[in-house]
Amino acid sequence: MVTAVPRLVIAAPASGSGKTTVATGLMAAFAARGLAVSGHKVGPDYIDPGYHALATGRVGRNLDAYLCGPELVGPLFLHGARGCDIAVVEGVMGLYDGVAGQGELASTAHVAKLLRAPVVLVVDASSQSRSVAAVVHGFVSWDPEVRVGGVILNKVASDRHEELLREALESTGVPVLGVLRRVARVDTPSRHLGLVPVAERRGEAVDAVAAMAAQVGAGCDLEALASLARSAGALSCAGWDAAEVLGSSPPPPLPVPSSRGSAPWTPVGPEGASSSDAGRAEKNTDQPRGLVVAVAGGPAFTFSYAEHSELLSAAGADVVTFDPLRDEQLPEGTRGLVIGGGFPEVYAAELAANEPLRKAIGDFALSGAPVAAECAGLLYLCRELDGKPMCGVLDATARMSERLTLGYRDAVAVSDSVLAGVGTRMRAHEFHRTVVEPGAGVAAAWGVRTPVRRVEGFVQQGVHASYLHTHWAGQPDAARRFVAACAAGATP
Repeated sequence: MVTAVPRLVIAAPASGSGKTTVATGLMAAFAARGLAVSGHKVGPDYIDPGYHALATGRVGRNLDAYLCGPELVGPLFLHGARGCDIAVVEGVMGLYDGVAGQGELASTAHVAKLLRAPVVLVVDASSQSRSVAAVVHGFVSWDPEVRVGGVILNKVASDRHEELLREALESTGVPVLGVLRRVARVDTPSRHLGLVPVAERRGEAVDAVAAMAAQVGAGCDLEALASLARSAGALSCAGWDAAEVLGSSPPPPLPVPSSRGSAPWTPVGPEGASSSDAGRAEKNTDQPRGLVVAVAGGPAFTFSYAEHSELLSAAGADVVTFDPLRDEQLPEGTRGLVIGGGFPEVYAAELAANEPLRKAIGDFALSGAPVAAECAGLLYLCRELDGKPMCGVLDATARMSERLTLGYRDAVAVSDSVLAGVGTRMRAHEFHRTVVEPGAGVAAAWGVRTPVRRVEGFVQQGVHASYLHTHWAGQPDAARRFVAACAAGATP
């Protein structure tokens, strides 16, 4: 199969250059012209795709060559861009910044090459004039396989400043496709883990995206950018499909594992969605439900990949979202519980105040039912977070820390759980400013191989709780195994 979807990759020499403003504004500007736009983000970022969803009206998608493997970048892109007129891919960090010690792997440049997509380089020109030509020349010539098709100059101070920049760039032969002036209004607030998610400031976020669209629409040559997008090469792969990945014959249900005995660790070898997107993630709650898997959502739990819900649904689950800040009970008929990442530390008081739900989750976990918790979910299952009571499922406490823990991880399952059997390799990402004490249970979840060897997380009864964020598209058996455990367990 050969598929051509017009597409651009928005990159920069470094973080903080304005990629999110340009990419989100470009998505919204194209959408305002009546185009169906698909938004994507390189890497494990959960927050930027929320802004992309506001801009496009479709679920934001991640393209991560580390978590999912390079071979899935094209299929996952085509899955997200299905039915669209144009796609915009926001890069991560600097154009050539990849996994530490592994060359270009998972860098924006790597993904651009896998997608055969032209790159638009966003340059923060606030403190330079003629030097901009050297910067652009270096990025254009560094890797001949990366096609930089144009430059957008950001934070330009004046007409004279713009004139100097354009004059300098004439020697590079790289066209200037846009010039954006310094406008504070399009800035989005940040805190300890990056931008504030859309779910926490939806009204303000809508205004911010509208301002980005106006600025990009006025300062960029949209026709030239669309023409560049149409020059992308065809992809000779099919779009990813959860049902096809899992197959039509799921394995027999697995028993819910107990927490008795952690296997020795033996290292092994080196919001804003369209109706079609929303329908794949959650079924109509007015219809009779089957095997219900409750997924935590709302402002406190915003970190999730759309493919997780799609895989759960394809495996036979009826995915229903609930909000731990407001809902006092789990959805009716819940057989499995997924609590992803987010910011429970910001909402610790509100989560603690919802005592009925904390008790319901505690009773559910103690019944042996399947529970999968990542990062924020791990904190929520502890006895307390910053001194405030949580669900009390795990014999551990959590607190905020000054230290940022960040990076890709290579892990192996050291205990049988509802997500993985002993020895299962999983690539993951860790991103938090909290500490859990102790850092692992009697039965740990993972043996982490990089950057420091350690065991991490908790497996007890049907609970799998860990700091590690995983992308199930790269390990679809996790969804299959989890739903099988839900089907095997007794209804709580």
